[in-house]
Amino acid sequence: MAKESSLKNMLLCLFGVTLGVSALLGGVYILTYESIELAKKNEVNAAIAAVVPAFDNDPSVEIIEKVVDGKKVKIYPALHGGEPVGYAIEASTTQGFSGLIVLMIGFLPDGTIHNSAVVSHAETPGLGDKIEQKKANWSLQFNGKHPDNFKLSVRKDGGDVDAITASTITSRAFCDAVELAYKAFLTVTQQ
Repeated sequence: MAKESSLKNMLLCLFGVTLGVSALLGGVYILTYESIELAKKNEVNAAIAAVVPAFDNDPSVEIIEKVVDGKKVKIYPALHGGEPVGYAIEASTTQGFSGLIVLMIGFLPDGTIHNSAVVSHAETPGLGDKIEQKKANWSLQFNGKHPDNFKLSVRKDGGDVDAITASTITSRAFCDAVELAYKAFLTVTQQ
């Protein structure tokens, strides 16, 4: 003889299923947490290594966090023999065509841009994604330039940066993030 469904029985069944799934999800989180954190750290270290000269410290451990223009910026000092060889600065902007763009910008101790790497973005494939060095060499125009004498805005706005064809918004956003990174660089080096 089958039991009749009641609100009490349905709620108990729903509670049991929810409790079981929550416990399973929590267990998976506990099992994978360390691997995920290690992968994130390795990704950050790879981006740092790509944008600054060779270093012998662990910049991800010596991180400096600042708030610049109301935005959180992470600064990773790269040292060799105890002397700074560069600063990798993770800066972001929400002014991209598809929203958030996160960059790692490498500066030499004198403020010259050494290199840049895209950490994450959601820009249009084939257009805005040309900010990535593996898609195009557009971002190389910043290398070796000093923001004090290289205006970080697109030519259309009176700056020195050649915009990506059909992706002026993305180009402006990239410049915005580089400018934010430079302001963060100045907070660390001009104390």
